Amino acid sequence: MNLTIENILLIGSILLLISILAGKTSYKFGVPTLLLFLAIGMLAGSDGIGGIRFDDPKLAQFIGIVSLNFILFSGGLDTNWTTVKPILWEGIALSTLGVLLTAISLGTFVWLVTDFTIYESLLLGSIVSSTDAAAVFSILRSKSLALKTNLRPTLELESGSNDPMAYVLTIAFLTLVIHQDQSFISIIPMFLQQMILGGIAGISFGMLSKFIINKIKLDFEGLYPVLVIALMFITFSASDFVGGNGFLAIYICAVYLGNQDLIHKKTILRMFDGLAWLMQIVLFLTLGLLVFPSQIVPYLGIGLLISLFLILIARPIAVFLSLMFFKMKLRRRFYISWVGLRGAVPIVFATYPLLAGIDKANMIFNIVFFISVTSILIQGTTLSIVAKWLNVGLPEKAKKMTATDLLLAENPKAEMKELLITSDCFAVDKKVVELGFPKNAIIAMIKRDDSYIIPNGLTKIESKDTLIVLADRPEIFDEVYKTLKNA
Repeated sequence: MNLTIENILLIGSILLLISILAGKTSYKFGVPTLLLFLAIGMLAGSDGIGGIRFDDPKLAQFIGIVSLNFILFSGGLDTNWTTVKPILWEGIALSTLGVLLTAISLGTFVWLVTDFTIYESLLLGSIVSSTDAAAVFSILRSKSLALKTNLRPTLELESGSNDPMAYVLTIAFLTLVIHQDQSFISIIPMFLQQMILGGIAGISFGMLSKFIINKIKLDFEGLYPVLVIALMFITFSASDFVGGNGFLAIYICAVYLGNQDLIHKKTILRMFDGLAWLMQIVLFLTLGLLVFPSQIVPYLGIGLLISLFLILIARPIAVFLSLMFFKMKLRRRFYISWVGLRGAVPIVFATYPLLAGIDKANMIFNIVFFISVTSILIQGTTLSIVAKWLNVGLPEKAKKMTATDLLLAENPKAEMKELLITSDCFAVDKKVVELGFPKNAIIAMIKRDDSYIIPNGLTKIESKDTLIVLADRPEIFDEVYKTLKNA
């Protein structure tokens, strides 16, 4: 079946519905949801029962890049700076040095066991060198896996920030495959340019986005998430236009915004959470449609060999070497090594050699696809078991809620107090969004004269207002007093 304008919406909506229903029950059998999405796409494809012929790497790449924008941005918004700060340098080491070591060690192995040239081997190693944000965010959060001593923020920071490094390495080694007269040294300036400009663009657009979101006054609450989507794409495309890394820029921008006081922040977070899931489904369905299972069969043997080397040797070597200067228990290092999930990102990156038309592009794509599937199947299904074996997991009841969890919870607050705003308070004539209010407290209502106001971020506090404040613990009110009186 060929996709046409007339049937694409029907087929797409049916596949989406099947994916959601299949994902609802998949974890009862220990199967990661993302693998189900991929399998449904493959079944619907030309080699499956659906017979849909989709063979357009360029369109798949476009869908992949758009989807990754939403997935990385949503992950960045959910990243809490207070939990990330203690493990910031470990995360940076894993997302830079760890990715480089993975690419080099796996590339060397591929060079030794195949007829690939050294640059082709390093290209394949680079494509699968990063852990996949979609897979890690999805599996950790769907399983509600509680981990000890900052393990979870370490893993989420690594997966959210290491795609830019893998992207730069992929483009660099693809350039060397195409232009073999160039030396390895020639790619270093491009790498530095991508990372430095991407980082600067990320923090710059983050600050600009906060200013725009809080200063612009839109008539409808539902327009604020739309505004953020526009700012997200501007950040990505503008960073790419000036030669920076767009993936790094949007992640940094999102981390910054996620830790600021924004108007209608709860609405924005919920919207992006839903969009991230939608994009994960669309991305995996698209990649499932793109692959031809019959073409993978000849590469099962070499694919399995490379995949096992990546999981059991290359990833642990990269983790242990990149974390050798940090004080960390051995079992934590082993668990980080195991959560080296590969997913949709390597498959998206594998479309670059296809579009470049290099000789072994099709072979690289099929091997990468097989590596991603085996990684999700082997590692994704055993995260809880391995956490238990290594004693790095916590009982579900011991899991701490983050500020984002509390913000999105329907009724997270258990304590209530009425606070009178006097004329000497810092809060007078300040908008709610400008107060820097504690994350674990909310202003539920404002009593002004004889009326009650349900506030939003733009509501201005006036003298003699009575604020009805809800908090999840009594001691939070000390922070509230300080914020309102003399912050």
